[in-house]
Amino acid sequence: MPLDVLYGHCDHADARFLKLHVRLTDGAHFEPEAAAGFRIMELMRAYGLPIKAECGGACVCATCHVRVPEKWQHLLPPPSDEELAKLDEIAGADEQSRLACQLMMTDALDGLEVELQPDSLIAQTNWVAG
Repeated sequence: MPLDVLYGHCDHADARFLKLHVRLTDGAHFEPEAAAGFRIMELMRAYGLPIKAECGGACVCATCHVRVPEKWQHLLPPPSDEELAKLDEIAGADEQSRLACQLMMTDALDGLEVELQPDSLIAQTNWVAG
């Protein structure tokens, strides 16, 4: 994500930011602004959220595991065969599990809620909810 867009210094008068709700399993809640066209994983990394995302979005590591509430599922594209194969490698993955690197932010997903799963968290002692 270009830094000018990320930090709200975009010169485009029609630039509109969307809202993303990220919850950690410890209850911390973050509400980063999001721009359409960016992957959820990229947005979380850009805002410094504790997501491993070791492969950088190539769908080969499954370290950006999130759960998406059922009420949002119908707005998401179905997972690819590659994503399903990676999700099968995660103990405890279920129908709400997705890889954040495979989810693109769109206007239809404004307000999207995701919960970053423990298997994809960077170990850290203190996080402050925003």
